[in-house]
Amino acid sequence: MSRVGYQPIEVPSNVKLNIIESNVEIEGPKGKLSWTLPDGIDLNIEGNVATLKRPSNLRQYKSLHGLSRSLIANMVTGVSAGFQKRLRVVGNGYRAEVNRQKELVLNVGYSHAVTYVPPEGIEIVVEAPENIDGQPHIPIVVSGIDKQLVGQVCATIRQIKKPEDYKPSKGIRYEGERVRMREGKARV
Repeated sequence: MSRVGYQPIEVPSNVKLNIIESNVEIEGPKGKLSWTLPDGIDLNIEGNVATLKRPSNLRQYKSLHGLSRSLIANMVTGVSAGFQKRLRVVGNGYRAEVNRQKELVLNVGYSHAVTYVPPEGIEIVVEAPENIDGQPHIPIVVSGIDKQLVGQVCATIRQIKKPEDYKPSKGIRYEGERVRMREGKARV
């Protein structure tokens, strides 16, 4: 059984952690986040260390205990350092750019360019293309203070053109993701 909920959360000196009833508000140099604690979970702050307590060992409280600790720790990390995920656009003729309105414009094999408008608090940067094994790779960096939102934005961008199974050299993938190639039809 996991003991994640019992681990203390170290709060850096430049981060303010406040509890108002069951609302947790965290403010740091990168921004401000808030979240509502589930019923039965208590947050205690002593100096620069925050701990969570649960009322009993029921399965429901155990899972909420660990979840709450993880979410609050991610919020503290987000407002102090931020989160970043990297994607790669791979394929001949594929292009990616950020326009003046801070929208991501992708040309990935469709008859038209696909425009993605990022939600508030998310920054998208397209870096210079690289050639790896003769294939052009265009790195895209998605960054923000909310870990869940950064992951959701990356998943949505990847959904625009998933890596193909039969020709894995085309599509949008996470950096470091390995795409398994399927076998083609067997000839008789």
